[in-house]
Amino acid sequence: MPVIALNFKVYPESTGANAVRLANAAESVAEQNPGVDIVICPPNAALALVCSSLKSKGISVFAQHCHPNKPGAFTGTTTPEELRAIGCGGTLLNHAEKKIQRQQIAETLERARATGIRVIACAKDVEEGVALAKMRPWAVAVEPPELIGSGISVSTAQPEVVKGAVEKIKEANPGTLVLVGAGVSNAADVAKCIELGAQGVLLASAFVKAKDPAQLLKEMAAAAQGAARA
Repeated sequence: MPVIALNFKVYPESTGANAVRLANAAESVAEQNPGVDIVICPPNAALALVCSSLKSKGISVFAQHCHPNKPGAFTGTTTPEELRAIGCGGTLLNHAEKKIQRQQIAETLERARATGIRVIACAKDVEEGVALAKMRPWAVAVEPPELIGSGISVSTAQPEVVKGAVEKIKEANPGTLVLVGAGVSNAADVAKCIELGAQGVLLASAFVKAKDPAQLLKEMAAAAQGAARA
């Protein structure tokens, strides 16, 4: 099943009530497209609000970041247990805008597995993706930083990155999904990523800032399913 992961970041269009609006739009598309695994990553401050607003379990809510500590006297942190308690199914980790040390990644992954939440570990390149895959996250998302938010899809600008990521990450850990991102903006970009071997995509601004987010996601979901069947 192809994956479309939507990082809301913290744009004005994706905070507070707007996070709920985007979540509901994604949920409606997920209900109509059960053949696609749609993951939304609202701002951490809006996670509980978003989770409580969803009517079905046809969509997964992930945090944008998580810490490895256990519940207790840790001010300003987000624990796997807290995410699980409010209905989150997972978290992004090590995004280009929230890089962390390799040891912290390993510790957080271990805690997430013990708590029963999934992790999309982000990598700047194939080499980092391979290292992360060996830590056994649910998915690795390879995003060249220079293309993030550029509107130029990695599948067009650097197709060799997609092919290399799939081949080398699967060799390192066949059980980890390979997602790609950076500049993914439309249905054609999604289809091309999957045609190149990726199992899904991670995108942000194209969805968050779209005039009609639901329509864009509907087109992407259709393209993902078509490419996966081809």
